[in-house]
Amino acid sequence: MSVWARIAGWAALVFGLLYFFVPLAGLFEFSLRARRGVYSFDAYVRVLADPQFQATFSYSVVMALVTIVIGVLIVVPTAFWVRLKMPWARPYVEFLTLMPLVIPAIVIVFGYIRLYNTSSWLPLTGSVFGTNLLLAFGYTILALPYMYRAVDTGLRTIDVATLTEAAQSLGAGWTTILSRVILPNVLPAVLSGAFLTFAIVIGEFTLAALLDRPAFGPYLQRIGANKPYEPFALSVIAFAITWGCLALIQLVSRLQKTTRRPA
Repeated sequence: MSVWARIAGWAALVFGLLYFFVPLAGLFEFSLRARRGVYSFDAYVRVLADPQFQATFSYSVVMALVTIVIGVLIVVPTAFWVRLKMPWARPYVEFLTLMPLVIPAIVIVFGYIRLYNTSSWLPLTGSVFGTNLLLAFGYTILALPYMYRAVDTGLRTIDVATLTEAAQSLGAGWTTILSRVILPNVLPAVLSGAFLTFAIVIGEFTLAALLDRPAFGPYLQRIGANKPYEPFALSVIAFAITWGCLALIQLVSRLQKTTRRPA
C-alpha cells in the first residue's frame, strides 16, 4: 500500500469519527445548559426522576425483551431449517423478511386495528394484554429484516449439516439441536439481532402511539414538544445505552472465541 493510500485511509477514518462524534459532543454540551450560566446535570436529574420516564422506559424495555424472545423463536428455527433442508426457499424467505422495509409501520398498525378491533372475530384491542400482544408482534415484524440477516450470517460461519448430523448420531432431537448446538454457535449473531431489535423498540413511535401504549417513543415525542433540554438529555442516555449494548456484544464475541480456541 502506498503512502498516499494510507494517508487517504486515515483521513477518511478521521473524517468519519469527526462527522459522528462532533454532533454528539454538541448534543451533550447543550444538554448541560439547563441551569443558566453554568454546566449542570439538572436535565438528566429531572428526566431520570420523572415517573413517566421510568414507567415508559420500563415498559419499552419489557416489550423489547418480549420482542427479542419472539424473534429468536421464529427466526432461528426458520433460518436453520432453510439452510439445512430447504436451500431452494432461501430467496423467497429473504424476500418476505424484506417486506417490513417497504411497508410503512402505519400500514401495519392500521391493518391490526382493522382486523383485531372490538367488533372483529378476534378482538385483541379490547384488552390491555391483547393490545400489548399486537404491539409485540408489530415490533417483531419491524425487526424481522435485521434479526433474520444477523442469524443467517451467523449460520454461514458454521457447518450446520455436520453439527446436526453429529448431534443426531448422539441421539439429540430437533429441540436439543437448536437449543444446545445451533444457538450457542450463533449467539453473537443473535445478540447483534437482539441489539438492533432493542434499538428499534426503544425508539419506535407509530405503533405504540396508534395502539395507545405507554411506550418510550411517544413519551420522547411529548417531552420534545414541551421541554427544551430534557429531550437532548434523553438522546444522550439513549446513545449511552446503545454503546453499552455494543460493548456487551463485543465482550460475548471475544469470550466465545476464547472458549472455541483449542488448548
